[in-house]
Amino acid sequence: MESNVPRTVEEVFTDFKARRTALIKALTTDVAEFYQLCDPEKENLCLYGYPNKQWEVNLPAEEVPPELPEPALGINFARDGMKEKDWLALVAVHSDTWLLSVAFYFGSRFGFDRADRNRLFGMINDMATVYEVVAGIGKKNPREKSAVSNQSSTKAKSNTRGRGSESQGKYSKMQGKDSDEEGQEEEEEHGDTLCGACGGDYAADEFWICCDVCEKWFHGKCVKITPARAEHIKQYKCPSCSSSKKLRP
Repeated sequence: MESNVPRTVEEVFTDFKARRTALIKALTTDVAEFYQLCDPEKENLCLYGYPNKQWEVNLPAEEVPPELPEPALGINFARDGMKEKDWLALVAVHSDTWLLSVAFYFGSRFGFDRADRNRLFGMINDMATVYEVVAGIGKKNPREKSAVSNQSSTKAKSNTRGRGSESQGKYSKMQGKDSDEEGQEEEEEHGDTLCGACGGDYAADEFWICCDVCEKWFHGKCVKITPARAEHIKQYKCPSCSSSKKLRP
């Protein structure tokens, strides 16, 4: 069994979030590496997410029964038989299933009662699923909201810098008298927008950038884009969209 086994609801939820972050990273920002590792010519492979927020593609555990519930087996076999987007979405669905099974395995092992199980599921259910993040669903259209707030911008500027300029503007006003009210309005307007890399919610004091291809929004820090760098980008492509052309002949 892994060290530091979670025993409380809060510890199990922390473990869940870390594993979820790792899986989202594999299917978004690290998708090129993940794709290459899932060679259909190899044996049955599984995608693992670990409490240290790292992911791994590896063979299933040899011991029977395994120490923890195992992820879906053989995710690599369908890689070349489906569209890449559909294959990644399928892996994301299996990843969500695995995350829940691990969380409730710990709950069963350490005797969570009905109230604890309900609280754990509630905490988990408040977060976007891996599938929702990878597929970019379950949120409002940030492109439309950006256009309303920045009508004078060109399409490229609106996609690449609209959210960033809004965020910087709001951040600079945080010292003002009306900062709380303005920040609340900003959160309400973009509250359902999720980062395509980490799955985190929108925050008015953070720099965001939109991919011109898939139209997903990302925290600048998640895709290593700064406001200064964004100023010089005419058309932004997220890591997933950038890698797609490299992967397909």
